[in-house]
Amino acid sequence: MEMKQLVCIGCPLGCNLNVTIEDDKTISVTGNTCPRGADYARKEMTDPRRIVTSSVKVTGGHLASVSVKTESDIPKGKIFDCVKALREVELTAPVSIGQIVLENVADTGVNVIATKNIYTDN
Repeated sequence: MEMKQLVCIGCPLGCNLNVTIEDDKTISVTGNTCPRGADYARKEMTDPRRIVTSSVKVTGGHLASVSVKTESDIPKGKIFDCVKALREVELTAPVSIGQIVLENVADTGVNVIATKNIYTDN
């Protein structure tokens, strides 16, 4: 049996979680003050995932770049592949919030979207 300690990121409380693992399976989670803590710990131990935020270049806009994020979380091991793929993206203004910037980033099935409007440079 193995014990792991995590800090929950499921809500602003940041509970200190104690996770008991046996045979690569989560047996118990303690220290959480809400159900999201237990869910987070189980997911983190079996399939850690993250939402990726970054920025990409924009030409012809009132700003030179736009903030972007993955529409949902991707496997933690694909983060660097995602960031590498975003380095190759360059958009042309205008860019709209929610616009798909990159489809199926790093073969995750998740799209990257713009999180800000960029207007054409007048």
